[in-house]
Amino acid sequence: MVRTVMMGATVQGLTGGALIGLGAAMLLLVHGRIAGISGILGRAVDTDGGRTVRLGFLAGLIVTGAILAALQSSAFGAGVRGAPALAIAGVLVGIGTTLGNGCTSGHGVCGISRRSPRSIVAVLTFMLTAALTVALVGAHA
Repeated sequence: MVRTVMMGATVQGLTGGALIGLGAAMLLLVHGRIAGISGILGRAVDTDGGRTVRLGFLAGLIVTGAILAALQSSAFGAGVRGAPALAIAGVLVGIGTTLGNGCTSGHGVCGISRRSPRSIVAVLTFMLTAALTVALVGAHA
């Protein structure tokens, strides 16, 4: 039973990772744009000619999530924090992505695949910060 659950999670993880990579590659190859979600969201309504692409990409994320939620709601798990904690976390992530000039999707998926030293350092910083946050907050939850 445990092995079956682990295999299912592995397949889901590999499938999700492949789809993220495919989406990032298509955005770069077809539109010449990096799939950095924080940048796409932050510039969604800019009038520099990329607005349609950014809004379409964001709509795809939302629609795909809605379809998955309707078909397999258990894939999302239960919420572990309330709205105030999520709002604070969102603000902190926004500050972090501004300071780091990007997020895990831009640096982690696109930057590392391009062997960008800046992205490698950024992802190491993200991961260290995440591990420390879990260690500190998890101990007091």
